[in-house]
Amino acid sequence: MKGRQFIPLGIFLLLAVLLAVGLTLKPREVPSPFIGKPAPTFKLPQLDAAQPAFEPAQMKGQVWILNVWASWCAPCREEHPLLVAAAREQLVPIVGLNYKDDPRNGQDWLRKLGDPYQAVAVDRDGRVGIDYGVYGVPETFVIDRDGIVRLKHIGPLTPEAWARDVVPLVKKLKG
Repeated sequence: MKGRQFIPLGIFLLLAVLLAVGLTLKPREVPSPFIGKPAPTFKLPQLDAAQPAFEPAQMKGQVWILNVWASWCAPCREEHPLLVAAAREQLVPIVGLNYKDDPRNGQDWLRKLGDPYQAVAVDRDGRVGIDYGVYGVPETFVIDRDGIVRLKHIGPLTPEAWARDVVPLVKKLKG
């Protein structure tokens, strides 16, 4: 009977340790199960309805970036100037995936802030985002010439992440 009074204290201490360990983890550094695997295929209408539907097969033979974004996303607004500047450099084609957004809002957003995308697919219901394991927007994927995902960046791209992670990888993949 004497030891039973310490059971709640032991459970509390165990939970406190688990919480402390969990707080040290970095969710942006969660490895993606898609790295090294083929990018999920899809065929979606483009934000510019006059353009034909977009599918990743159109990018076969090219290293390219898929950037998942939405007009309602504040962090997307943070990273957008970097994408516009990167598009001007023409290092790599950037394709947008407009995620769970009203296409009119997406069009207006790009008209006001600049359009860095070679194409923008509309994922209105978020199903393609689910296929790519998107946790939230923005997320960015580097996909190689064979359609294999080589990098997943969670959250807004920063100039540091672009220079440290994306540019060297793209240059390496382009050979």
